[in-house]
Amino acid sequence: MSMYKVKPISGGDVTIDLPTCMYKLPNVHTQPGSTSQQAVQNGEMDPAVKALEARQDEIMRKLYELKAAVEGLAKTVTTPDADLDLTVSSSLTSPSSASLQGTADLDCLLGKDLGALRDIVINANPAQPPLTLLVLHSLLCQRYRVLSTVHVHSSVSTVPPQLLSCLGPRHADSYARHLFQLGFTLIWKDVPKLQMKFSVQNMCPVEGEANVARFLFKLLAPYPSDPALATLVDSWVDTAFFQLAEGSAKERAAVLRSLNSALGRSSWVVGQEFSLADVVCYCCVMQSGCGSSAPANVQRWIKSCENLGHFAPAKLLLK
Repeated sequence: MSMYKVKPISGGDVTIDLPTCMYKLPNVHTQPGSTSQQAVQNGEMDPAVKALEARQDEIMRKLYELKAAVEGLAKTVTTPDADLDLTVSSSLTSPSSASLQGTADLDCLLGKDLGALRDIVINANPAQPPLTLLVLHSLLCQRYRVLSTVHVHSSVSTVPPQLLSCLGPRHADSYARHLFQLGFTLIWKDVPKLQMKFSVQNMCPVEGEANVARFLFKLLAPYPSDPALATLVDSWVDTAFFQLAEGSAKERAAVLRSLNSALGRSSWVVGQEFSLADVVCYCCVMQSGCGSSAPANVQRWIKSCENLGHFAPAKLLLK
């Protein structure tokens, strides 16, 4: 029991604004009447602080670019395939509708992504530019987010400018490798035959433009489920490389007649669907110089291929 009670001398709902600091001092680093002092007094951010933040952002951007350059140099040590990185280009686009049916799963084809960018490294001789790979690269860029890089090996003295920019212009986000699904590294090197490496530790190089083209096309769409159609696609791929690209004039004429007959029965080389056979046959026909003198069905098919837009990189090198 309390001795006595005292009535409150003020109401219980009184609000008191407590100060956030003991006292304020003027900024001794600014001149009286300067914009910085006026901004602080108005509750705005000091312009000097804004400039410092902008400078920090610029430094961080340059650090990301330096990190990407170091990763590119590290690649030359682990392969070793390239000595000088001249251009870096990338295609960071959302997947769009293409003429191919079905989408390949990168995890099933290339293994599960463990955080590192899955990089396909291709060694090619600048004396024999791989036109089919440029077309397939264009298709890959429409299906995946591809970081494309061009290197020059020390075994090559000079490379034409159009080969250095054959994979497109540099993208602003090329320093952020984690934004991409697939790496496409093209190295101009003095090699007798085109080579491709995907996993240096776990696989041997894949040699030959035809075999590399088969590997890349499977990243876009599966081969036909019909064994007869799949065999026909492979047959046209080998025929194009061994007889159109490397054969005699008589062999080329025979292949053009067979191609004209096949295109008279269907819109594309193998059936009614665009396939790897169309990519390879188009590039070999144009590279051999037979495009202008080809039969009527082949001429119509060439225009159909060029209307797709995927063959633009190959056409630039043919000029």
